[in-house]
Amino acid sequence: MDAATIRLVPARSPYELLRQAAGVEVHEQGQGPGFASDASLRGFSSDHSTDLALWVDGVPINEPVNGHAEGYNDWAVLFPGGVQDIDVLRGPTSALFGNFSLAGTVNVRTLERLRGTELTLSGGSYGRAELMALTGIDHGADGGGVLGFRYQRENGFRPNAGYDVAQGHGRLVRDLRPGVTLDGGVELYGGNWNSPGFLSEDEFAQHAYDIVSNPTDGGYKRRAQERVSLRVLTGDMLWRTTAYATQGRWQLFLTIPPAGGIFEGSGSQSEEEDSRTGYGVTSALTWSRLNAAVTIGAESRWDRSSYESYFTTARARDSVATVVTGRQLSGALLVQSYADVSDRLRLDAGLRYDALGTRSAPDGGDVVSATHGVVSPKLGALVHLTSALGVYANVSRGFRSANGVISDPTLTPITAWAYETGLKLEADAASASAALFRTDVSDEQTLNPVTLVATNGGSSRRQGVELDWHVPLALSTTLSGDWTFTDARYRSLAAAPADGGGAPVVLDGLRVFNTASYVGAAALDLAPAAGSWRVRASGNWVGPYSPFDEPGTIIGGYGLMHLSGMVPVGGIELDAGVRNVFDRAYAELVAGHIVSPGSPRTAYVSARVRM
Repeated sequence: MDAATIRLVPARSPYELLRQAAGVEVHEQGQGPGFASDASLRGFSSDHSTDLALWVDGVPINEPVNGHAEGYNDWAVLFPGGVQDIDVLRGPTSALFGNFSLAGTVNVRTLERLRGTELTLSGGSYGRAELMALTGIDHGADGGGVLGFRYQRENGFRPNAGYDVAQGHGRLVRDLRPGVTLDGGVELYGGNWNSPGFLSEDEFAQHAYDIVSNPTDGGYKRRAQERVSLRVLTGDMLWRTTAYATQGRWQLFLTIPPAGGIFEGSGSQSEEEDSRTGYGVTSALTWSRLNAAVTIGAESRWDRSSYESYFTTARARDSVATVVTGRQLSGALLVQSYADVSDRLRLDAGLRYDALGTRSAPDGGDVVSATHGVVSPKLGALVHLTSALGVYANVSRGFRSANGVISDPTLTPITAWAYETGLKLEADAASASAALFRTDVSDEQTLNPVTLVATNGGSSRRQGVELDWHVPLALSTTLSGDWTFTDARYRSLAAAPADGGGAPVVLDGLRVFNTASYVGAAALDLAPAAGSWRVRASGNWVGPYSPFDEPGTIIGGYGLMHLSGMVPVGGIELDAGVRNVFDRAYAELVAGHIVSPGSPRTAYVSARVRM
C-alpha cells in the first residue's frame, strides 16, 4: 500500500485504512483512539490486535507483559502523513518476525526524506478537525530527513465520545561514507478521550446511540519511541543494526454494563493503568548473489511494565483489583534464505528460535518467573509455470505469548502451524492471486476484550480461501480487491463463566469468537496518466460474525460503500471523501450481548499546500 492510496482512502483511523484498502478484518472498540481495536487476518480473534504483529521502521509496537491484553497493539500511534508504504504479510511465513506474528505482520516504513514543506488542513463530520505539517530536506548523499506534527480532534457520533490527539514524527538519514548510512527516528504520541461505553443489543437495535454508560468514562495515552539504525552495504553484503527505546503510559476508565451474557461485566466502573519502558536491538547480515540470498540475524528485547486496576466510582477508587509489575527479556536467532534452483523453481527456507523469560511481581505476593522457548521453521517453494504464472506452497510455524503472563509467567505460548498453497499471476501491470490456507493452533486462548475474561488450553483450526487482484482497465481505471473466506472453529476448548459458577461451556466445533466467515474490500480507481486528479469508489464487506462469549450465535454480515477524490485547484490539492455512503447501521463489536455500534455516514474535506 503506497502513500498515494493511503491519502485517498476515506479512513478515520489506521484500522479503517487497513480494512478498506487491504481486506484486514477489523472490529473497532469505539471507546477512544488509545483504546486499541481488534484487527486480524485469517480468522483470528486478535483481541486488541494481539494476534497481528505491527512494526514501524524496524521497531515492534506490540506491548509484552500487558495486563489488559498481552501484545496490546495500538495502531493509533501511526503518523499517517509520514508513511511511505505498508506491507501486509499473511501468516507467520517470515523468520524476520517472531512474537505476536501469529496471524501475520503489518510492516510500516516511513519517509526517509522530503523536499519542501507540506501543510494539510482537514474538517469533517462530528466536529472533526485536523492540522498536519510536514517539512523535510533531501541533500542526496549528504543527508535527508522529515519532521512532522499532527493535531486532530473530534466530537464523535455519540455523546461523551470526543477526543484530541497530538503527534510528532522525525526521521534523519545521512551517509557517513559510501555504503554506510546512519538513520535515526522519533515518534511521539499523546491522546485524551471520553468513552461513550457500550450498548445492549436492544439499545443497538433501536439505534439508541445517545445512551452513555458513564459520563466519567475515558482515558489518556502517552507514548514515545526513539530509534537509531546503521546500514552498511559492501559488495554483495548488507548489514543493518537497529537499537530502540520505548516509553509509554495509559490510563482508562470504563464501565461494562451487565447485559445478560454468560461472561457479562460487573456493571461498575473500572480503572486501568499501564506504565512501561522498553529497550531492544536487532541486527541482521544479508549475503546476496544473482540467484540466492541468505540472512542471519539476532534480536533482543527487554520490557518492564507496571499494571494497576481498580474498581472505581466516578474515577474515585473504591477497591484494588490488581497491582503487578512484569518484566520480560526475550532473544531470538534467525536465518532466512531463498535460492533460484532453476529458472522455474525458487525455494525459501527459514528458521527462528525465540526464548522468553518473564518475571511477575504482584503487590504483596510471591515473585514468579518462567522461561519458554519456541522453534519456528519456515519452508516454501515457488514454481513458475509460465513467465507470468506461478504456483507456490509454504508451511510455517508462529507463536505469541499468552494473555495473563504478567501474572502467571508459566503460561505456555500459543503456537500455530500454517499451511498455504496457491497461484500467482503477474502480467504487465496486472496481478492476481488465489490461495488455500489452513492454520492449526495449539494452546488456544480466547479473551473477551471488554470483560478481560480469558480461557486457555484448547486447540482450533482456521481454513479458507484468499483472493487478491489488481487489474488495470481501459480509460485509466484500475480494479483491485482482497477477499478472505474463512471457516474458523474451536477443535477443543471449554470455557468457564466469569463468576466461576455453573458448568463449563464446551466450544468444540463452534466458530471462533470475533471472526467473520468472510471479509473483503474492493475498489475502482480512476486516475488519468497525467495524475492531475483521482477518483475512488470502494467498499468493504463483513460476512456472518460470531460475537465474543455467545457460543453458537451468528450475526448477519454487512457491506459499506465509500467515495473519495482528489483534484488540484491552483496551488492547492483538495481531497474529499464520504465513508459509509448509504449510512448503513452495523455492529463493530459484540461481546456477551453488549455492542459497540459502527459509525454512521461521515464526510471530510482537506486542503493540502506544498511549498
